[in-house]
Amino acid sequence: MQNPRLAGRYAKSLLDLASEMNQVDVICADMKLLQRICASNADFKALLRSPVIKPGTKEKIVSSIITGKVNSTTAAFINLLIRKGREGNLPEIADAFIEQFNKLRDIHKLKLTTAVPVSDELQTIIVDKTKAATGLKNIEVEAAVKEELIGGFTLELEGTLVDASILRDLKDIKKQFMDNAYIHKIR
Repeated sequence: MQNPRLAGRYAKSLLDLASEMNQVDVICADMKLLQRICASNADFKALLRSPVIKPGTKEKIVSSIITGKVNSTTAAFINLLIRKGREGNLPEIADAFIEQFNKLRDIHKLKLTTAVPVSDELQTIIVDKTKAATGLKNIEVEAAVKEELIGGFTLELEGTLVDASILRDLKDIKKQFMDNAYIHKIR
């Protein structure tokens, strides 16, 4: 049910409205909250996408969840989505809004994946080195832990992946053995 064009258009409209009302940062914080709610609660996403639940009921449920947590403009936008039957696209719209906000503010997302959690101090060092290497000013870190990396880390920034993990090294060694690269050199 993903529709990136639709999500992009709704997000652009909301961003334009937020710019006119000087509420871009506030509405971005609301969209990040909605993104976290959608990511952590599968039942909420199922509610939004359910064709069985009537729009009036959805509006009441969503309103009870977000009342006092989001701006009135964001609440009105969500109610508009429900009235138009587009509430199922709310997670994608929130993602698209944050992406457009980041472009507007020239914020670049750096995804750091490690085998164990890293300290804030180490994250700061990595961000500083990335800024020096790329020349980017605003970098936002998204840290993730993936134990199967065994050690090392992976960095992903704007479609570029730097894989300095033990898992990748082991896969490279396995590939070399599978290709029998050493047997040919022995003879």
